[in-house]
Amino acid sequence: MQKKVERKLFHLFIGELSAAVIFALIWIMYIQLFEWAEPYLTSFSSLYAFILLEFILLQGSFYWFLKWKQVQRKCYSHLPYHQLRLFAFFKRFNLLLISMGLLFMIYQFKVFPIDFYWFVFLYVFAIIEHINYYHIRLSYQSIEEIKDFIRQKGFRSSKLARELKNL
Repeated sequence: MQKKVERKLFHLFIGELSAAVIFALIWIMYIQLFEWAEPYLTSFSSLYAFILLEFILLQGSFYWFLKWKQVQRKCYSHLPYHQLRLFAFFKRFNLLLISMGLLFMIYQFKVFPIDFYWFVFLYVFAIIEHINYYHIRLSYQSIEEIKDFIRQKGFRSSKLARELKNL
C-alpha cells in the first residue's frame, strides 16, 4: 500500500514538473524556429499568462514533492504548519496575479486583438490549474478515479484545499 501511494505521489510530482519544463522548452523552441510564433509568444500579456501558468504548475509540483517525501518517511498527516503557510501565501499571491491578469486581458483586447485568444487560452489554463490545486479537484487520471468521481456525483475538494482548510 505504501509503495503504491509513494509511486502515485512521485508520478504526480514528476508529471507536474515535467509539464512545466516541457512547456517552457516548447515555448523557447517555437520562438526560435517559427517566425510567425514570435509575436504571439513574446508579447507582454502572453508572457505574463505563460509565467503565471508555469508558476502555478511549479507550486503543484512542489506540493506533490513534499507529500512524496512525507510518505517516504511514513508520515501520512497534513504538511507541517510552515509549509501550509507557504501554500496559503501562494494561494493569495496567485489570486492577486490572476486579478492583475484581468487588466492585461483588457489591454490585450484593446491593443493587440490578434494575440487575444492565445492570451486567453494561457490565462484560463492558469486559472484552471489554480482551481485544481487550491479549490476543487478537476483531474481524474485513472479508471478507478473516474469511477469514484461518478459515484460521488460531483467534484470534491482538492487534497491541498483540504489541508489548507485545517490551517
